Amino acid sequence: MHTLGTRIIVMRCDPAQLPKLYADVISKRLKPVGKVVEVFGSVAAPYAAVHCHSDYRIAAGEKLFISR
Repeated sequence: MHTLGTRIIVMRCDPAQLPKLYADVISKRLKPVGKVVEVFGSVAAPYAAVHCHSDYRIAAGEKLFISR
C-alpha cells in the first residue's frame, strides 16, 4: 500500500474480488476511509486508487476493506 500526499492511497487488490468504482472503503475498525476512484494494473495484480474523505495516515501492513 502506498500513499500519494495525504488524500490518495494506492492499494493492491485481490484479483478474484475486484472492487467496483466508487465503492466505500473502510478500516478494520469499520471507520469510513474513502472511495475507490480507479482500478488499474494487470489482471493478475490489480491495484485500486482510493480518494480519502480527509487526511488519512496508514500504518505499514494495515488492511483496508470494501464495504458491501
